[in-house]
Amino acid sequence: MSFDMVASGGNPKSPNPTESVINSKIKVIEGDITELDVDAIVNATNTSLLGGGGVDGAIHRTAGPELLEECRGLGGCDTGDTKITKGYNLQARHVIHTVGPVWHGRAGGEPKLLASCYRRSLQVAAENGIRSIVFPAISCGVYGYPLAEACTVAVREVRQGLEDHPPGINQIVFCCFGSDVLAAYQQATRG
Repeated sequence: MSFDMVASGGNPKSPNPTESVINSKIKVIEGDITELDVDAIVNATNTSLLGGGGVDGAIHRTAGPELLEECRGLGGCDTGDTKITKGYNLQARHVIHTVGPVWHGRAGGEPKLLASCYRRSLQVAAENGIRSIVFPAISCGVYGYPLAEACTVAVREVRQGLEDHPPGINQIVFCCFGSDVLAAYQQATRG
């Protein structure tokens, strides 16, 4: 899938040149993350890294059994952290696996853990020479994170990540599954 239908994020009225450059690197699309031809897609996974439902299951099914085999050797992953693998049968060359928090109403530090998912994913991307990366709506499915709040965290952390790793990553895409998720990310990128 190409990015011909991609809409830029960010505030078009921004007078700050650095902010304008950052915003020009952020895109929001509705589509299937497993079909995107990029350097890396982010997998919203569980601590075992061995597949599950939602985006995690779709990525594992499309990538094939080699992905599961590589994940078995990684020893799992803590909530808020990331691990990287090859993409195997995916269009993406790498998969960055991150474990988002289950929503408990902020009682377990969920905003901090969700922010860490984005920060660590971007850090791992920069360390591995990844220039284009696609994120799903981490923790917004069965983990129950409120969509609007999760989008705000995601956009804030991605903008900060682009400031922290300016020469490396040149495109970040939020790939939304459903029009409600698309609308929430479009709203968050305008803020």
